[in-house]
Amino acid sequence: MSDEPITVLVVDDEQVIAEAHAQYVARVPGFAVVGVVHSGHETLRFVRDHGTQLILLDFNLPDMNGLEVCRLLRAARAECDVIAVTSNRDLAAVREAVSLGIVHYLLKPFAFSAMREKLERYRDYRQQVGTDGAVVAQSEVDRAFASLRSASDGALPTGLSAQTLEVVSRYVRTSSPASALEVAAACNISRVTARRYLEHLTQSRLLDRTQRHRGSGRPEIEYTWRTAEQ
Repeated sequence: MSDEPITVLVVDDEQVIAEAHAQYVARVPGFAVVGVVHSGHETLRFVRDHGTQLILLDFNLPDMNGLEVCRLLRAARAECDVIAVTSNRDLAAVREAVSLGIVHYLLKPFAFSAMREKLERYRDYRQQVGTDGAVVAQSEVDRAFASLRSASDGALPTGLSAQTLEVVSRYVRTSSPASALEVAAACNISRVTARRYLEHLTQSRLLDRTQRHRGSGRPEIEYTWRTAEQ
């Protein structure tokens, strides 16, 4: 098995979300983001011109549905896997995604832990399968697919919800630096609740904490969304 990182193309029509997902991927050992695009046609062109081993694919794109992107990738015999990122909970859509060979299905909104778990399972799967084309026993095949499909729930700490985390994250990404009081007012939650989410994002290394000094009053903690370079 090669020590080279698994290459990932991040696809999302919202730039701030795409950047956040790219940062998530970069934090998981064994993966490297090779591109970020915002539409189905850009996805197809990137795969054709550059290639990638894995696509983190938003299914709600402005020019075509993610399922159509997958169908076109398969028709072009593109050698890449797909993790679907979608808010669509329709069972028929899930079945079609499975039929197209999509390896995982991430429902929006989700926390970093959920994506990390999916990527780690995918990495384990590739390590089990290998790339040398050798014939393997049934037990090895079973073990490879078990590593891909078995998963924990990627749960947030007790008392935090993925929905509120997404609301807080979206606000801080576009409005930082921001204090817990400002986040609370913007997201319609209490200051104590806002601080819990902000501290969770800080511990996940998505935010930086600094002290804001205003006049002679008590310093206030402010939170800034980390850029991809930090």
